[in-house]
Amino acid sequence: MQVSDFNYELPTHLIASEPLPNRTDSRLLVLDPATGGITDRRFPAIRDYLQPGDLLVVNDTRVLPARLYGRKASGGQVEILLERLTGEGEALAQLRANKTPAIPSTLTLEGDLSVEVVAREGDFFRLRFAGDEPLPVLLERHGHMPLPPYIKRADRPDDRQRYQTVFAERPGAVAAPTAGLHFDEPLLEALRSDGIETATLTLHVGAGTFQPIRTDSLEDHRMHAEWLSVPASVCEAVARTRARGGRVVAVGTTVVRALESAAQTGELQPFEGETEIFIYPGFPFQVIDGLITNFHLPGSTLVMLVSALAGRESILAAYRHAVEAEYRFFSYGDAMLIMAGTAEVPS
Repeated sequence: MQVSDFNYELPTHLIASEPLPNRTDSRLLVLDPATGGITDRRFPAIRDYLQPGDLLVVNDTRVLPARLYGRKASGGQVEILLERLTGEGEALAQLRANKTPAIPSTLTLEGDLSVEVVAREGDFFRLRFAGDEPLPVLLERHGHMPLPPYIKRADRPDDRQRYQTVFAERPGAVAAPTAGLHFDEPLLEALRSDGIETATLTLHVGAGTFQPIRTDSLEDHRMHAEWLSVPASVCEAVARTRARGGRVVAVGTTVVRALESAAQTGELQPFEGETEIFIYPGFPFQVIDGLITNFHLPGSTLVMLVSALAGRESILAAYRHAVEAEYRFFSYGDAMLIMAGTAEVPS
């Protein structure tokens, strides 16, 4: 298959650059992949499509203020976007400057924070931060929230709360698991009262999630690595759900990648480490039955992932409908539910 098979036309005015006043104000497009049926709802109606005994799996990663600004010794400006923390005071990062910094060299960031560029690894640079403070603490003081490149504005103080899910706990991501942004505590409590169980895993989303595919053929593309942890408690929750006849619903593509990575031996098992799993049509899903997700960039690996679950034609038809109905797209945009046998519920 070709990358071009997953493109679609998106008017730029549908790219959401601001969050809605309330998390649950989002719209919800419900897609039945078996029939291609589409239903337009509001996000709180997710309760109508989940049943007692179902399991929601969420990602508790916390977005770091991972964008930093400073200067090289020559005075030239530099922008840093961390990819991941790799050790005490060290990180991999993307650097943007008129001229690539020398290796080794020292950068001076806002607040007189000193950073050494120690090596280059492919598209990334290895950085070492001065001082003894933990890097997450330094980032909270000196960093900016790493809004995606399609949001054409500077970050604001409110992004520290809104570009973060309500279940974010483990710092390490440089992009939000955006399907989770639609949930607030009252909705989660309502789902619990409906008999919906919740389980939590971690996948630290990297900046590579926004990198374009540079090959024509899907089979030639290699995914960026991301760190994840699927604890035994998640495996046990999935087993309980299967035993009672419930369904496993992933809140976001990051949860899909984590669960399916942990099941590559043929059975879901606790797993901690990196994954480069690439999910595209033909992928044999072993864990999930449904997915709550946002709308994704044309030709992206995430469009390919949802196409693997629902079928390419069904996804592209749903995206065309979303464009015509003027849904809001991408990180601060609206949501989609993909689950067989649900689109017949009346709006």
